[in-house]
Amino acid sequence: MSKFPEFVLGLALSLALTGAAMAQDAPDSADAATDALNLTEANAAEVEAATEAEADDGVANDAASGEGSGAGNVLHIGRAALPEEVAAWDIDVRPDGTGLPEGQGSVEDGEVLFSDTCASCHGEFGEGVDRWPTLAGGIGTLADQDPDKTLGSYWPYLSTAYDYIHRAMPFGDAQSLEPDEIYAMLAYILNMNDIVDDDFVLSRENFLTVEMPNADGFILDDRDEVELPELTQAPCMENCKETAPEITRHASILDVTPDTPDDGAESPPPMQ
Repeated sequence: MSKFPEFVLGLALSLALTGAAMAQDAPDSADAATDALNLTEANAAEVEAATEAEADDGVANDAASGEGSGAGNVLHIGRAALPEEVAAWDIDVRPDGTGLPEGQGSVEDGEVLFSDTCASCHGEFGEGVDRWPTLAGGIGTLADQDPDKTLGSYWPYLSTAYDYIHRAMPFGDAQSLEPDEIYAMLAYILNMNDIVDDDFVLSRENFLTVEMPNADGFILDDRDEVELPELTQAPCMENCKETAPEITRHASILDVTPDTPDDGAESPPPMQ
């Protein structure tokens, strides 16, 4: 006797049991999906108000431009961001101190925190471990072929240091530090660079009084006025240079130009 009817019967029974299980789970899944899609009453009210305001702005823009459709219309895509959502992203600190939170931290407290949290990568005194960045020293090296760009030698604004520590440090556990801890760590880093004394306490109130050594070492970005006009001209296609091109320098810092060729070619001229 063939076993095919038995196989068909078993398959049908399996499908029936699976369908029953799916039917039993369906209400729970539907409820979860509904809960995930529903906004809170406060959120819904805020979204509705924001949508109405956008619609009013769109009508006003259309009336001003004389257009009934197109530019200025509200697309009704998404929803207005809640204040707490905006605050979660608005964490930058600017050179004028905008964004700094209340708090303070001393060099003494910062030394302990730095040793526990940062020294494994940056060294106890900011000297750097292996290939991790150096945080102290480097004064007078910016004109060298291999400058040491630290907080004391290079950074023009202290706000950049606070912003970066808050945003990205410690490595692997970013944004876990409290404002007082960041102020204290930054005070210790400043002390390592001989910018503040051992008893210094950094706070929001005295933050802008700290003078960075390289604050005047930068210039305004004038590429729009200087380089852009040159780069947007019609390209020269012939007779662009009166003399033939010649090599005047060879790369040396990256060691990509050998001092003595190994392929029988002539040695390059020395750097001029």
